Amino acid sequence: MARGLQTIRSLSVLITRRSLSTTAFRTSPSILPQTQIFRSDPPLRAYRRSLLLSNRTVGLVPTMGALHAGHLSLARLAALENTDVFVSIYINPTQFGLHEDLSSYPKTWDADLAALDALDKELATIPGAGRISAIFAPTTDIMYPTLPPDSAVDGKGSFVTITPLATLLEGASRPVFFRGVATVCMKLFNICTPERVYFGQKDVQQTVVIRRLVKDFHVDTDVRVGPTQREESGLAMSSRNVYLGARRRAVAVVLSQALRRAEEQYVAGKRKRGDILAPATWHLGRVAAEQEGLAKARRACFDVDYIALSDPETMEEVQEVDPERGAILSGAIKMKELEEPGEGEECGVGGGRIAVRLIDNIILQPVV
Repeated sequence: MARGLQTIRSLSVLITRRSLSTTAFRTSPSILPQTQIFRSDPPLRAYRRSLLLSNRTVGLVPTMGALHAGHLSLARLAALENTDVFVSIYINPTQFGLHEDLSSYPKTWDADLAALDALDKELATIPGAGRISAIFAPTTDIMYPTLPPDSAVDGKGSFVTITPLATLLEGASRPVFFRGVATVCMKLFNICTPERVYFGQKDVQQTVVIRRLVKDFHVDTDVRVGPTQREESGLAMSSRNVYLGARRRAVAVVLSQALRRAEEQYVAGKRKRGDILAPATWHLGRVAAEQEGLAKARRACFDVDYIALSDPETMEEVQEVDPERGAILSGAIKMKELEEPGEGEECGVGGGRIAVRLIDNIILQPVV
């Protein structure tokens, strides 16, 4: 058994070193020296098998790169609960609609590696903490080996669908989004076979979809949800925030502010939908009107997609909150392009010309 285990380890290291030689992912050998980078699944499966035989546990943090403090908080949580942390970095095309921002999605490979390296060094100082031992950065032909990805609503391919859950709220605005999320996560779970998987509360409907997937398909993993990480202003951290710039970033906090106003109603004892959501709707409308009234060179306009009060398991809208179950407050806005960026103005990646969809939520806890 020992000789077989050594063979598996040697094979994993050999193939991984070869994968590092690809041009797109070549990097300094001083970066993440203890972490193996895998570009395809066979060597990763072999490495995972070696960990299993050594009674080590894996926590998987799925990402699309452009890592921020929210992602790192999930990796840190995974390290506290597992001996090994796997981080996947893959921009999944099937969760973007045909006219969404796939091509402009931020790609920050070197910065992502540097952030993971810093975190891994931090973990090395924590007694009993796991380490970041694998980064899975597959190519699309690895993740979709039979047919090219198809983002059409009626697209051809092998997909995982979770309905009606995936057709509500975010799913109503982005019809293929959760189909793509569920499909790629099923693939990642099958490849990495993690004991635990880690997602952020900011994408609350996504966490509900993943829990349903794990339950309905008998996936042998535990779903862990980490709290939303926020900027000092209260804006929920997102990879897309890099597009905002100073002007739109200052206005974008309107969403978290609105949700807080609704939460205050629940804490004060309100249970009916209208009573809880009214202050949030009013705040969004007031700020939107204020921005529309400003000169083009000063304003940051936005559209409200939805403000919702939903059941915590089905995401269906509720008319009255059951205090024993609680509920989910969630919302989405779209920051429009800047109409007249000023000379020298900090407009974010894309110069303020990329519309930015933002989501946020608050969990209304059950009242015992």
